[in-house]
Amino acid sequence: MNDYYRPLVRFDLPRPDHALCVAGGAGWFTQAVLHRRNDRSQTIVELDQVPDDWRMLISSPRQPIAGVTLDQPRIMGILNVTPDSFSDGGSHASPARALSHAEAMVAEGADILDIGGESTRPGAETVPAEAEIARIEPVIHAIRHKLPVPISIDTRKSRVAEAAYEVGASIINDVSGFTYDRMLSHFCASHNLPVCVMHSQGTPETMQDDPHYEDVLLDVFDFLNAQIAMLGDLGINRDQIIVDPGIGFGKSLQHNLALLNGISLFHALGCPILLGASRKGFIRKITGAVPASARMPGSIAAAMAAVHQGVQIVRVHDVADTSQALQVWQAICKGEHFET
Repeated sequence: MNDYYRPLVRFDLPRPDHALCVAGGAGWFTQAVLHRRNDRSQTIVELDQVPDDWRMLISSPRQPIAGVTLDQPRIMGILNVTPDSFSDGGSHASPARALSHAEAMVAEGADILDIGGESTRPGAETVPAEAEIARIEPVIHAIRHKLPVPISIDTRKSRVAEAAYEVGASIINDVSGFTYDRMLSHFCASHNLPVCVMHSQGTPETMQDDPHYEDVLLDVFDFLNAQIAMLGDLGINRDQIIVDPGIGFGKSLQHNLALLNGISLFHALGCPILLGASRKGFIRKITGAVPASARMPGSIAAAMAAVHQGVQIVRVHDVADTSQALQVWQAICKGEHFET
């Protein structure tokens, strides 16, 4: 592929009659940026210059994922049940504490809960499947019987996914993009499970050593496109695949900023987009905020920049703050107050 079309997403009113919606949501576009490999210049083109297949993939409505509609931005609340996650390691390790935090996030506005039992921070070592299952299984079981929201399991391993599914998880979120355990994609296909495919370069142990790309935006697009095709061959429909560009996973600061700046390109994959930028190290590099817990304002800035490009799901630690920001942003876009 040589030509890539990134929609310039807008939400302001009035919307021109000839505009196309973005992914069936409130965003629309009449122009796109043409990206070409081996050509750093970028050209703005009008809607009639965007090929029909790109227009269709960008504009087609996204189907619900695990019962969650995607016609407006959704919040995925992060629940790490690990002793060593970069931001909240050890805070929610027991089932009782995890359930309490899950209840709080749902009350604050989380639409999905993403539960992880293995830290994938830079430098983290692989956790045996047995240990990961022991961490997540009782937590998912407790949450499933108390809360109505769908549960996503953040894992690279088919054995962990199977255990999580048996106690109530309904989405599989693989940070390796289904490259770590080849059986995981087959398991998801055999159980008709929606999946999230994330891009990463290398493994958590090595991914930040020396990340390199020819063109990070286009390289990540091509990887995700190939994985969508692979999953489709196994029987997982495009409308049940979420894509995540993988902020911080084998990327430098400049790589992360390029992805955030151009994230609307991924609408052309025809899938919902998830952004996971909450409290990550690039915020520290920009602002100097050293403790991860001090990066909430930067996290909200990244989330809102993505939502303004039509991203459907933001994966965050700070649910209440993000929910408030989204409510105000939506009211401004509509130009009127609305009841929540």
